[in-house]
Amino acid sequence: MTDRSGPGDHRADPHVSAIVSEWRQLVNLTYRLLGSLAEAEDAVQETYARWYAMSAQQQDAIASPRAWRATVAGRICLNVLGAARTRRETYVGEWIPEPLPERMEWITERPGGIAVDPADRVTLDESISMAFLVVLESMTPAERVALILHDVFRYSFAEVAEIVGRTPAACRQLASSARRRIRTAQGPATPAPRRAAVVSDFKQAWEAKDIDALIGLLDPDATAIADSGGLAMAFVSPIEGGPQIARAWIELAKRASAGTTILERTVNGQPGLVAQQDGVTVTVFAFDVAGDRIRHIWVVRNPEKLRRWTTG
Repeated sequence: MTDRSGPGDHRADPHVSAIVSEWRQLVNLTYRLLGSLAEAEDAVQETYARWYAMSAQQQDAIASPRAWRATVAGRICLNVLGAARTRRETYVGEWIPEPLPERMEWITERPGGIAVDPADRVTLDESISMAFLVVLESMTPAERVALILHDVFRYSFAEVAEIVGRTPAACRQLASSARRRIRTAQGPATPAPRRAAVVSDFKQAWEAKDIDALIGLLDPDATAIADSGGLAMAFVSPIEGGPQIARAWIELAKRASAGTTILERTVNGQPGLVAQQDGVTVTVFAFDVAGDRIRHIWVVRNPEKLRRWTTG
């Protein structure tokens, strides 16, 4: 597979269609493990490279090629996560997971056509939200892999153990620890229509430069974090406090050029905003809404993380 922008429609060839389907399923998994679509695609590319580097005899000896590739992809991600901690120490400013546009919603498909169980602890939609991905960043690589593989993709702990290199009991403990982190970070559940209404109201208040309305929509302890990677202008340190964020956004509105447009868009399956400059997306805003207030705003300005938003 060489098309890094994603597979096309290959339904005319069943063999190619099966490969494309599995490619998507592996990216579906690896994106959640890594928080970067570019790194996820690299991991899948490496997985297929290892598969095709084997002889036909070696391939035939593998009982389930699909399971083998999923295991290899998981191990690659585990290694990438370990190395990422060191790389991010030298990253300029804050690091935020790569935001997904709405047209990437195929990434909510469950691998292998497994039906979604209403009793799942973490649903597929929740597992691509920016709030969820940010919490994953606070976990150890092993915790993250155990949680995603078991709770999201329903791998058995025996299968997780094979990937992580620990006992099933240890993997069970890793997933349990990860769940506690999730519960601690989660706010009260807010219905999707209400989240969308809050983000829409925030946009209107921002455009109207109505600081009182903005403060009313922000949790008093809200935080705003920007990721530019040193490649675009952005506030360097997190902004803490609803009033402080409101004042910062009013200042952004005052400085906006005539060609700037703010649009409501789906960001990682949740209501969000994008800023376009002369029709080109330059900033993506993701929100964490609890009740009627915004608790977190993540601002992604690194152009390397906005490629999916500026290309077809």
